[in-house]
Amino acid sequence: MKKILADYMENGFLENIVDMFKHDKTLYLLIGELMADERSRVRIGTVALVEILKKDYYHDISVAIHGIAKLLKNPNTTIRGDAAYLLGIIGHKDALPFLSGAFNNGEENEIVKETIRESIEIINQMSCSQRKSKSL
Repeated sequence: MKKILADYMENGFLENIVDMFKHDKTLYLLIGELMADERSRVRIGTVALVEILKKDYYHDISVAIHGIAKLLKNPNTTIRGDAAYLLGIIGHKDALPFLSGAFNNGEENEIVKETIRESIEIINQMSCSQRKSKSL
């Protein structure tokens, strides 16, 4: 299934993939694997997929955090950076320990490190905003 999704993504069938994710919640577990694809169009498409689904399927997307977080240890700096960026887009507080761990445990690439820092800030801001709105 991952290969089918990645091939569809590469060919620009994002709308079809969005529909597939809306109807099959188990596909969210494949987001991390899609982000590890060597094809940049697949990774960019995966980011777009998450951005589209995040608004109405936030809880479903949060199950992908662990799979995406594993990529913070990938030898490819682009994939590490893309994973950190995607975790920031998701914006769920469960990603914070993974991002903090990657930041504090020796990420050497400055661009990836900056992406991690920005994602942490985004998640912290979102968490703060959510707490404020709940208390009102």
